[in-house]
Amino acid sequence: MKRPSGLGWTLALAIVLVALALAPVLARALAYPYLTSLATRAAILAAAAVSLQVVVGLAGLVSLGHAAFLGIGGYAALGLATAGMNEAAVSLPVAVAGAGLFGLVTGRLALRTRGVTFIMITLAFAQMAYFVAQSFEVLGGSDGAPLDPPLLFGTTLLRGPIALHVLALVVLIAFVLGARVLAASRFGRVLRAATESEARVTASGFDVRRARLAAYVLAGAAGGVAGWLLGVHAGFVSPAMLEWRVSGELLVMVILGGAARPEGAVIGAVGVVAVEEVLSGVSQHWRLIFGALIIGVVLLRGRRLLPR
Repeated sequence: MKRPSGLGWTLALAIVLVALALAPVLARALAYPYLTSLATRAAILAAAAVSLQVVVGLAGLVSLGHAAFLGIGGYAALGLATAGMNEAAVSLPVAVAGAGLFGLVTGRLALRTRGVTFIMITLAFAQMAYFVAQSFEVLGGSDGAPLDPPLLFGTTLLRGPIALHVLALVVLIAFVLGARVLAASRFGRVLRAATESEARVTASGFDVRRARLAAYVLAGAAGGVAGWLLGVHAGFVSPAMLEWRVSGELLVMVILGGAARPEGAVIGAVGVVAVEEVLSGVSQHWRLIFGALIIGVVLLRGRRLLPR
């Protein structure tokens, strides 16, 4: 199958973003407010998928622990709200810093390995974070706890669905543009070259491990933003945000859209959310149908989905 050109990817991304932006308008016209909530969730998950694409598509590392960053972002919002500091200008930077720090600590260890071992180590770290989250009884323990929408510079702006939807779209667009700039930079070229021949890049004087660690930390910090948004949107934070299944779903989104470009991660994420919503209304066994559809898409693409 012929690969879409750069213009084709841009056009497809524009269509998806316009559809997400028009969701509140359609929701009002159809008297179906849930459509806005669904579009907001799709935008947030698309942002999370773009953050993972930096690791998978740019650095060539398949991680099965990305949900840990989302969970840290969500729990940063919940923890500060519980402590009486329910202000976005405070909790969002804490979410970014906490997720980035987790990425720095775990990445230094995980990046000593490659391949299946790297996948398993990232999964192990995420599971550790999952069980730690369960142990915080003050934050709801294994059941989780409700999260009141945070204030934005003392205002209740984020407590309206439209404002949160706009914020999610702005974050998504910023992530896509940031991923594009990163890929086109010297840093991004080093990462891409290392996926082809790590030895050659090292011989050229570049520290491949340091570059991959930087990409991993950046992706983790971005995942913290997505997790913060996800918690605020759901109005609830629980250890389920850190489950390995969430990491698996994000990985599926990235792979289905095409791991090489951030636009593919967005299209894959929005497509998965839309298909899940339709199929769940058709049958309670929708996951069987969804699994068959994934297999079909992979077979029809007729090309590698992951970078070498």
